[in-house]
Amino acid sequence: MWTADHWQDYEVIDCSDGEKLERWGKYILLRPDPQVLWSTPKTDKRWKQLNGHYHRSNKGGGEWEFFNLPQQWSIHYKDLTFNLKPFSFKHTGLFPEQAANWDWFSNLIRSSKKKEIKVLNLFAYTGGATCAAAKAGAAVTHVDASKGMVTWAKENAVSSGLGDAPIRWIVDDCVKFVEREIRRGNHYDAIIMDPPSYGRGPKGEIWKIEEKIHPFIKLCSELLCDDPLFFLVNCSIVFTDT
Repeated sequence: MWTADHWQDYEVIDCSDGEKLERWGKYILLRPDPQVLWSTPKTDKRWKQLNGHYHRSNKGGGEWEFFNLPQQWSIHYKDLTFNLKPFSFKHTGLFPEQAANWDWFSNLIRSSKKKEIKVLNLFAYTGGATCAAAKAGAAVTHVDASKGMVTWAKENAVSSGLGDAPIRWIVDDCVKFVEREIRRGNHYDAIIMDPPSYGRGPKGEIWKIEEKIHPFIKLCSELLCDDPLFFLVNCSIVFTDT
């Protein structure tokens, strides 16, 4: 198991009763986490020093309660800078555990003997992996169906000193984009994807991971060059045989 243990601006302080107490820079957030099945004493004083608390609703979803928390702030991971802002379904715009993957593929990119490395980042969200790959020296194609997420990713790139880096920003349905790239005859040295369990493309295209993920991985493999560096798939749900 890899652990993202090189953070200075993020830490999990404590967990209890279905909630996770975290530090994001200088701000303390309390968010629900279904994996926290235990109930332990909340002895850390920061349980009572919250800047933000996401309350889940019994009807689904939930809402934020803020205590002196700015609308946006930044945290750093090594030489990367990310802009955070709480939004729907408890999210902040970054998944800190992914730093373990950033370090892994950044080392592969930096140690490669290839003169140019092309990376395709699908379902690319706010661009954590995009920024890490670009900082390591790759040319990155960043694809996400949400225009807002792509805009946010561009802001993260600029904050990380990557405003002039070779990054293509694409707002598109990932499946349709891959199909077009295959027809164009394009290839990549590496592919990263972090697909949601459910989502919609910019024109209403429906994505259900349990139905789409396996054929999509097979489709994406057609975009890999003859000597690829890696193919990284992040998946946040568990598949079971039925």
